[in-house]
Amino acid sequence: MPFEPSSNFTQASSWANDWETLFYFEVGIFIFFSALIFSLILYFAFKYRRRPGNEAPPPTKDHLPLEVTWTLVPAALCVVMFVWGAVLFIRNGLPPAAATEIFVVGKQWMWKIQYPDGRRDINELHVPVGVPIKLTMASEDVIHDFAIPAFRIKKDVVPGHYTTLWFTATKTGRYHLYCDQYCGTSHSAMVGWVTVMEPAQYAQWLSGGAGSGGGGKSLADTGADLYKQYACITCHDTGRGPSFVGVYGSTVKLSSGQSVKADDAYIRESILNPSAKIVAGYTPIMPTFQGQLSEEQILQLTAYIKSLAKPEAEGRKAVKP
Repeated sequence: MPFEPSSNFTQASSWANDWETLFYFEVGIFIFFSALIFSLILYFAFKYRRRPGNEAPPPTKDHLPLEVTWTLVPAALCVVMFVWGAVLFIRNGLPPAAATEIFVVGKQWMWKIQYPDGRRDINELHVPVGVPIKLTMASEDVIHDFAIPAFRIKKDVVPGHYTTLWFTATKTGRYHLYCDQYCGTSHSAMVGWVTVMEPAQYAQWLSGGAGSGGGGKSLADTGADLYKQYACITCHDTGRGPSFVGVYGSTVKLSSGQSVKADDAYIRESILNPSAKIVAGYTPIMPTFQGQLSEEQILQLTAYIKSLAKPEAEGRKAVKP
């Protein structure tokens, strides 16, 4: 049975209460000080008004403790709000290790969703309730902003970078998905839906019971095909280039003497700008694939490289020529 659209005011994720508590705290502080300041303005306007016969009011005196108090109290409240918001922001960018990863590509004017099993959707995100979801997002053209009001989450999707966002949906239903950054003439049409299902229903949907198909291949399988199509195997499986087996998540030593973590951003940069970070012991012979691969294809190649990081008993063996 289809879900009825839910209100944007619904709290439907694990983040909703955290962000709303901070929001209402800030609103409460604003209302309190606004009422205090305007009350004092009215009081002093009456108390020190012009008297009959041009009677002068008594001169005011400095009161250091009062001045220190009205300086330190607002400063302390600002620090509290800043630290509170910063902690939530940082937590929002650190998904749990067990989170299910879904890939999102923003393009004028649509959201393209890719699931690890290869299924694809346009402007439709399907997730199970109660399961942490990690979104790895990229843009193919301009800055977009992925926003789900009912989840109280939003984040810019910037060209040339990966953006990470995670959440745990707490209520089944159907929720609005928007682009919150003006991105061109049809920005207002860049909308979609998030459908939150029970885990069993979601598993049925993934198995092909609903939604658009992914051609029968997982994201990693499609990446393996691209790996062969673009002849990556001629170097990375022959010793001319570094092997990808087990590289994802590891620390890579560079020819400059520095070390970097092999994450999504490093792999993306190595594909589009291979001379930026040369692995120690290898020469810069790899050509750039800038303009030859779409963001979706880069995500597929990354998924394949990630699969090579798994233990051999669980993962996949490298593609051989």
